[in-house]
Amino acid sequence: MKTLAITVPRDGKEPISSKRLPGPHFGARLIVTSNRQRNERRDPRGRPAAGPDHAAGLGHRRRLEEAQAEWIWGWHAVAAALENPRREPLKRLVATAERARRLAEADPSRPIEILDGPAIARLLPAGAIHQGVALRIPLIEPLDLAELGRPAAGFLVMLDQVTDPQNVGAVFRSAAALGARGVIVQDRHAPPLAGALAKAAAGAIDRVAHAREVNLSRALDRLEAMGWRAVGLDSAAAEELASVLDGGPTVIVLGSEGEGLRRLVREHCDALARIAMPGGFESLNIAAAAAIALYEASRAGSGARP
Repeated sequence: MKTLAITVPRDGKEPISSKRLPGPHFGARLIVTSNRQRNERRDPRGRPAAGPDHAAGLGHRRRLEEAQAEWIWGWHAVAAALENPRREPLKRLVATAERARRLAEADPSRPIEILDGPAIARLLPAGAIHQGVALRIPLIEPLDLAELGRPAAGFLVMLDQVTDPQNVGAVFRSAAALGARGVIVQDRHAPPLAGALAKAAAGAIDRVAHAREVNLSRALDRLEAMGWRAVGLDSAAAEELASVLDGGPTVIVLGSEGEGLRRLVREHCDALARIAMPGGFESLNIAAAAAIALYEASRAGSGARP
């Protein structure tokens, strides 16, 4: 294809020169626009204007994120979700042939899509260890705080801005093992109960009830009115947890790693306590601290459930 080399002055006037270059030419046509035309394609803040393709892309990405938020993987997590009568109907169940046979033993009428391991992995976030089975299902609905908190008996766990899915999943697992009544998380600062969290919980999210609250300080006030006593974990507290627990209905309140409990949440606790560490090493992650605190609560007699 023969092309013309055109020199265009910055003032937009007629070209200074135009001539055909000798020999074969390979290339594409160059289109030059004025500054005004280029600016018309940008929004007032100087960014490229969003067209219909951009909006469609955002919509597709949002739907993809929503779909990924509904996936659960791992044998124990999937099995518990399928056995939970409070769950909504499944949207998709995929499994390897071996896993599909085991699932069919529990319910032969359940629709199962048989895929190999790599095909299952492509449906999930990178690095997901799916163990040959994955389930897409709507998120489990939280309970209302009044439903979770009445009657006041046993012990609850409250997580203040704990955002790591692995840690939250591990707390659910400890709560299930040690007989907690339920887990309370913050509505805007807690990961969805699916994905890596569900895998870490190993089925516990379907065995332990949970509530989501926008304002944890107000939630503690409401729980107090129902007959609960809140004990916040604080490494700087004067008393040890074992001496603070009285065997009555107790809410164990744990803060995020590093930040700990926020001021208002701490002020709404009836008591603050620390975990005794005779070894002198004073750093535990939230999952380990929760396991110790829930064990202490169960020993103190707070584990009596209605």
